[in-house]
Amino acid sequence: MNNVRPKHASMVQFSSRDDCLQIGGMSLKRLVQRVGRTPFYAYDRQRITDRIALLRQHLPAEVHLHYAMKANPMPAVVQHMAGLVDGLDVASAGEMKIALDTPMPSCQVSFAGPGKADQELSCAIAAGIIVNMESEQEMERIANLGNHLGIRPKVAVRVNPDFELKSSSMKMGGGAKPFGVDAERVPAMLARMAKLELDFEGFHIFSGSQNLKVAAIQESHEKTLQLGISLARHAPGPVRLLNIGGGFGVPYFPGDEPLNVAEVGENLRHLMPEARRQLPDAQVVIELGRYLIAEAGIYVCRVLERKESRGQIFLVTDGGLHHHLAASGNFGQVIRKNYPVIVGNKVNSAEREIVSVVGPLCTPLDLLADRMEMSKAEAGDLIVILQSGAYGLTASPTAFLGHPPPAEVLV
Repeated sequence: MNNVRPKHASMVQFSSRDDCLQIGGMSLKRLVQRVGRTPFYAYDRQRITDRIALLRQHLPAEVHLHYAMKANPMPAVVQHMAGLVDGLDVASAGEMKIALDTPMPSCQVSFAGPGKADQELSCAIAAGIIVNMESEQEMERIANLGNHLGIRPKVAVRVNPDFELKSSSMKMGGGAKPFGVDAERVPAMLARMAKLELDFEGFHIFSGSQNLKVAAIQESHEKTLQLGISLARHAPGPVRLLNIGGGFGVPYFPGDEPLNVAEVGENLRHLMPEARRQLPDAQVVIELGRYLIAEAGIYVCRVLERKESRGQIFLVTDGGLHHHLAASGNFGQVIRKNYPVIVGNKVNSAEREIVSVVGPLCTPLDLLADRMEMSKAEAGDLIVILQSGAYGLTASPTAFLGHPPPAEVLV
């Protein structure tokens, strides 16, 4: 059995046998037969389990681990996660329903997002979910809804810190942001909260995502803890929850190196005594999405046609950006880079070539790999995009041009 090693980032690899990718204990060819069609996403449950075990090994035992469902809300994935993590975070009523269908206690589910409708808030309040409040206006609405329902809502303040997660591909804090309450406004909000029928839980401080720099994450953790301690002095009650966000990145592109979780965990161990002393009632939470699921997933599509145009080879497939917007480079990339892409049934073939992989959509944006070296492929071969477990299907415009959606399986 060999490891799959595309000429991309240093990343956790799937194995291969007889030149065919293996996932979930079976060959890709067998999995295609089981699914019955292409395209599809497949997520390896053992890889998810192993990733969480890695975090448990390196993070302090008192740090709670929550799964941010926005990364991948597939019900089977969330059910599996619910048995491994300490809590779930949702960003809509749809995700809330999936979370409440799991064994996870509702008091360990939080609800974040800058635009929550009254109906969504009412459902969360009735379920006993912690609502991460994004504004003073939302706080007043939650209090009014709670009074109407006869329920004291569980709430936390999502704080927009005055710092950002450096080297982050997506900055969620610092400066003007639609997310959370500016840190300097939180004390006044907390004073107002003391006069409302709200059950104060604590703070959610999230400064950025997809970061591979240990020093940047360490600095963010240190600043976040100090900010939480500072704001606790104004709180209407003891801080029972301090969600310090996530930001752990995964390698996608050439030159990317995996995050050293051991070093991140060691720094947190140094911070925990101060957290226990200053916030003795607080559960410290790290909330991760991409880091838990991205490397456990693949996207599979089939070559429909091998086409040559003015000296360039195109592999036309039945998959595309409508299923995997991120791989097309149209989901946050400033300069388009190729995801790791392989021919899944010819993983280690010696016959290689430079090709572009495109989908069936009538737009030049439908590009899954641009002039990339891979095994020589023919019609019927299987193209696999690795690192596809997070922000894949649900982050893509599946209705674009009316093509059918892909299947999803947990194996």
